[in-house]
Amino acid sequence: MKRKEIMLNTLHNKVVRMNELVTEEIGNDHLSSAVETPMRKDAFVLSEDEKIKKIEIHFKEIMETLGLDLNDDSLNGTPLRVAKMYVKEIFNGLDPANKPSVKLFDNKYQYNQMLVERDIAFYSNCEHHFVPFFGKAHVAYIPNGKVIGLSKLNRIVNYYAERPQVQERLTMQIANELKNVLNTEDVVVVVEARHLCVSSRGIKDDSSSTITSFYGGKFKVEQTKAEFLNYLNF
Repeated sequence: MKRKEIMLNTLHNKVVRMNELVTEEIGNDHLSSAVETPMRKDAFVLSEDEKIKKIEIHFKEIMETLGLDLNDDSLNGTPLRVAKMYVKEIFNGLDPANKPSVKLFDNKYQYNQMLVERDIAFYSNCEHHFVPFFGKAHVAYIPNGKVIGLSKLNRIVNYYAERPQVQERLTMQIANELKNVLNTEDVVVVVEARHLCVSSRGIKDDSSSTITSFYGGKFKVEQTKAEFLNYLNF
């Protein structure tokens, strides 16, 4: 091999290795590349049953690769259970067909102060390691002629949580949905969560939590922001 070819191959290998390191570093630092969940164009070509069957086959292979004996009564049904859980439960929010329908109501009482829904419990999964993160979301808005049913706030939070996520994106997706549905910029979202990818692996810190926030419209005003945070006892 000529010297020039050796140098080019060496340079190529270094670039590939650097790209691998950057990808690994992004995953370990839980960084996100976009506000929208990255989805393939053919994401919904397969039916739910077809997806479950494929995931069952692949998860069985993962378990066998790890050396587990799937003839054991306790393990035999695990691939199918995991496949159903992925499609029908914890990643249910990937399918737009499962997006909650939201009905608005006339603000007949002319209520024009902030409406706060705090301590909305959610469970999500880190997209970098596919292990859970969970916590509470606090949302508020100032009505703009219409109000939303309280349970719908919970459903919106959980719809966006039920997919592979990063906390920053989850916060922004909830905020954007509320702005669109309520037709107002006067929205705030604060998410507080504990991440098992931090507590059960890597640094193994089980004492820390992560807080992310979005403040829009009137909530950017310090007095309004302070009033909201006071309701949360922050």
